[in-house]
Amino acid sequence: MSTRAEIISSFYHQSDEDSRLQRSRHGQLEYAVTMNYIHRFAAPGSCVLEVGAGTGRYSIALAREGFKVTAVELVESNLSILQKNSKGMKNLQAVQGDATDLSRFADRSFDITLVLGPLYHLYEQEDIHKAIDEAIRVTKKDGIIFFAFVSVFGIMYANYLQGNWSIGQEENFTEDYKVRHFKEQLFTGYDVTEFEKLFEEKPVQWLATTGTDGILEPIEDRVDFEISDQDFQTFIAWYLAFSEKRELLGHTNHLLYICRRLS
Repeated sequence: MSTRAEIISSFYHQSDEDSRLQRSRHGQLEYAVTMNYIHRFAAPGSCVLEVGAGTGRYSIALAREGFKVTAVELVESNLSILQKNSKGMKNLQAVQGDATDLSRFADRSFDITLVLGPLYHLYEQEDIHKAIDEAIRVTKKDGIIFFAFVSVFGIMYANYLQGNWSIGQEENFTEDYKVRHFKEQLFTGYDVTEFEKLFEEKPVQWLATTGTDGILEPIEDRVDFEISDQDFQTFIAWYLAFSEKRELLGHTNHLLYICRRLS
């Protein structure tokens, strides 16, 4: 049986993660919305930890803006690209590590903690809560934590309307339509309320749950999809005005749960 780390590494060794947030409109929207929310909460000069930093799109951008950034990435190939692209940046440190064990960092070390990918790939309740608890532990009192997750409904709409719906339904739901979580899924999706309940006993204050890419991913596959650069900037501003609306959250693919550490 392959381990979780092996499954994740195998996927990212074969995918072009470095261009994911640039090569499509839904990736560009996800990046723009996420950065918008980071800028709402990150004071100039903040110490930022990004857990699951991938190839460093967010970490490098934030370091260029003057933030002191520490990036943790599990997948060796992603980490190599991150280190190459950030070479010479004195305010960015990149290390290999797992979201479930941040023991190299002291309690209350960071103003902002970004967990923008690991919870896509955690399936066991113990590991999920370890990652959440570790992110909270290393964040300063009143610091802000971002947890990215994916909607199980967004996964279905984006990936299983190409003649393969039954396969997707079997992978993501039980026979009585309960959401399933297991490591061979690679990406595990949540009902929004289910994800929010993970934090009910945590020492955090909920600030927002927001979508980051709407329904662009399945729509972008249409042959008649077209949006100019100018229109896309208008679209981003429009989307930001509605990205937290509860009735829309289940349809988006990627989401953010944003909270403040209380103690």
